[in-house]
Amino acid sequence: MVRRVLSLTAGRIAVAVLAVIALLALFGPLLAPQDPLAAGDNTLAGVSGAHWLGTDHLGRDVLSRLLDGSRVSVLGSLEVALTALVVGAVPGILSVHLGRVFEWITLRLADTLVALPFLLFAVAVIALLGNGITQAMLVTGALVSPLFYRVARAATLAVARSQYVEAALVAGASTGWIVRRHVWAKVLPPIAVALAQTIGVGFVIVSSLTFLGIGVQPPAPTWGGLLASDLGYLSHRPWAPLAPALLIMVTVWACNLLADAIRDVSGEAGRALVNSRKARANRLDQADPAPAGGA
Repeated sequence: MVRRVLSLTAGRIAVAVLAVIALLALFGPLLAPQDPLAAGDNTLAGVSGAHWLGTDHLGRDVLSRLLDGSRVSVLGSLEVALTALVVGAVPGILSVHLGRVFEWITLRLADTLVALPFLLFAVAVIALLGNGITQAMLVTGALVSPLFYRVARAATLAVARSQYVEAALVAGASTGWIVRRHVWAKVLPPIAVALAQTIGVGFVIVSSLTFLGIGVQPPAPTWGGLLASDLGYLSHRPWAPLAPALLIMVTVWACNLLADAIRDVSGEAGRALVNSRKARANRLDQADPAPAGGA
């Protein structure tokens, strides 16, 4: 699947953008030219050689804060996506194989999570557990998990009704063996699409919560926190929110582009794409003229 994704232009662009974002998360704090928490006298300064993106209302270097805050934003979105994957996909697959009682309970839990008001529930749970990024992301990941539950359940139902799975059950195969041997390969592509989309949603969630001061408290820098602080000084620096907003938008766009690329190369569409490329290559080989002989 990875080779098929990289064979598409959209897939290569998405992977390249996300690789840059991942490098920012890994090395951003090390690349920060100045201390992101150090205040100075030069407040609300414009772009200069010393401050490439200017300074904020406390004289802190905006570029350093943007680079340092990338790690929290990326890790937070990954925590949301992985929590939703584990909480949603595993029960979604097992609900088809573990009987009607387990199926009914998990369906009702998924419906309950969908019905909960996201922001109010997140704020309430964080107020009980403490205002930390880990608590916030675990809660939001659980609230997003019904997406994985429904995707995994739908894909598993399609496989469970196939003749080879019924034959394995008749032969006495265990549920774990059937899931590993037959179900997982069929369920993986739609889950991969949902995971890529959820990482993008995770960036929006992390940015929204930190914009409201939930999960990470100032002066710790985050993309959402920088966006919130810049909005209060638009009369002095009207271009300031562009950098964090552009980073968030590009990252979410790349995640959605990657999800589209995975969807295009998986399942019947993926096989049709590979067959069409093979047929095109064969036609080109047959149409290649023989080298002309000398006079």
